[in-house]
Amino acid sequence: MQIEVITKEDLKSLQDEITQIKFMFQDKLTEHRKWIKSTDVCKMLNISNGTLQTLRINRTLPFTKVGGTIFYEYDEIIAVLNKNKSAIEK
Repeated sequence: MQIEVITKEDLKSLQDEITQIKFMFQDKLTEHRKWIKSTDVCKMLNISNGTLQTLRINRTLPFTKVGGTIFYEYDEIIAVLNKNKSAIEK
């Protein structure tokens, strides 16, 4: 029987790879769902909860609320991004 030594660097490398794989799958899941939750929108846009709340208050980003959970339609988020992109390019 052969003994193999695992170092802290090996574990860190494995952790980094797992994190990358996790983000790849999260992105794929978000793309295929019609309605996504606030936490997913924050990750998708790389914004804070406060910024997302401001976008809701300003009615920049449409949303719907069921019970205590706020949902955003994926296609509407993309539409807002495209609309703002067009405004900047003009």
